[in-house]
Amino acid sequence: MKYAVCVIDIGMTNKKISIYDQSLNQIESAYQNFEGKKVSCEKDNKTILCHDIEGMKEWFTKCISDFAKKYPVKAISVTTHGATFVCTDDQGKQTLPCVFYTEDPGEDFQKEFYSLCGSPRDLQKECQTPLLSSMINMAKGIFFAKRYFPQGFAATKKIISYPQFWTYFFTGNFCAERTFLACHTYLWNQNKDSYSSVADKLGIRQLLSDNIADTISFQGTITEDFAKKTGLSQDVQVTAGIHDSNASLLPYLAKENDDFILNSTGTWCVSMHPSADEDFTQEDIGKVVFFNRSALNQKVKTSIFLGGMEFDSYVKLYQKLSGDSDFPLTDKDTIKKLLFQKDLFILPEIVRGSGQFPQSKAGLLYKGNFYPYEELENTPQIKEIICNKKIFIAAVIISLVIQSQVAFNRAGLKNNTKIFTEGGFRKNKMYNLLLSSVLKNNPCFTTDISEATSFGSAMTAVMAMEGKKCRDLESAISIEYNEIPKEDFSDYDEYKKLWLNATQGE
Repeated sequence: MKYAVCVIDIGMTNKKISIYDQSLNQIESAYQNFEGKKVSCEKDNKTILCHDIEGMKEWFTKCISDFAKKYPVKAISVTTHGATFVCTDDQGKQTLPCVFYTEDPGEDFQKEFYSLCGSPRDLQKECQTPLLSSMINMAKGIFFAKRYFPQGFAATKKIISYPQFWTYFFTGNFCAERTFLACHTYLWNQNKDSYSSVADKLGIRQLLSDNIADTISFQGTITEDFAKKTGLSQDVQVTAGIHDSNASLLPYLAKENDDFILNSTGTWCVSMHPSADEDFTQEDIGKVVFFNRSALNQKVKTSIFLGGMEFDSYVKLYQKLSGDSDFPLTDKDTIKKLLFQKDLFILPEIVRGSGQFPQSKAGLLYKGNFYPYEELENTPQIKEIICNKKIFIAAVIISLVIQSQVAFNRAGLKNNTKIFTEGGFRKNKMYNLLLSSVLKNNPCFTTDISEATSFGSAMTAVMAMEGKKCRDLESAISIEYNEIPKEDFSDYDEYKKLWLNATQGE
């Protein structure tokens, strides 16, 4: 092995460290779950979930030390989930907790944020970022930190976006980076390619890094202290860091010449369209659609919804009410029956305001009667429907397909645009069959890259190490494509109209 790359891949719960060789073969991985820690705010004694930064530091250090004994590690690359930041003093000491973006600060908080920073429509025009719930916009998290941790925030000298915090931890060098800043933070002006008016209205401009690093770059070597703790050579270099969605997109940018949408499915279903039109239209304003930037600094039109969370929540509901621990499945005949009958609908959004239908209230609509999601477990009159697993899961899948189709359209779907579905839904046969069938003018594929996010992050290190362009790595990338057939689901369009009407959507 000429050299090895150590990839830090930080999801909301699951954290991974992987070793790749110079040819992008994954050699070994380690995994650890970190649950959130409950922390009391300095103000109002509000209790919130926060990330265990110190626990992660210890685990990363130990794992890297173990890997250093076995592999010639020459680079470290970092990828993380979005909407997260860390506040530190000048020495890198954390000044306040790292809050979960899923925490809901309430409607009054949202109103005050937009009163200070600008209306959602104006900010969407400037930042090409939509209105999202909770603190899914990083700027809202900073506003929350200022309000509920006033003492810690007063001691803050640096606000560091999440991947770049880990780069800072390894190297001591402070930077920011576009794949993260441009991904629904409200801190980046997409039109000017610079910090936005929100950074000034929050009074934090001086706390953000002026070093806007290229994603495909090294930001320094590891510190002497980290080298001593891990046994690594001090000449090990560390990348700028990359947002996780853009890491998973990068292999496709190396391989694909045709127009495509990557349907990356997990807790979030993220539809990314790198060759979409470069400008927002008036029709986009007010919709949950945005531009982020790829690792190659190209605009990527994107739409999101919490599809994986919705699916998992309904599966758990079925299992709890039925007492059946098996994973519920359905079939195409059941889906066709439900589409024909048009009397059962699963409506989004379980996290209100989070997806493509922010005005929709989550729940079950059956024969004209609506049952809110939060009351389903204790509503005896619909237990029989929920426990009929084929019918119930068919309704869930149809809902997810409609949401996916709307998300694709908002990301700029055209005739002949290919759809690549990766992640958790890649294994959901009925979701993929129905999705392919209703997208009559689009070839649809399931694709498989082993741990695409970590792989894309490793690519950034290899490109930086060897001075290679994205396309230069094409031969090292193996993507398994499985084209999905199309069948006749002729009642889908009418069912969809009724579903959309029930959400007060389109």
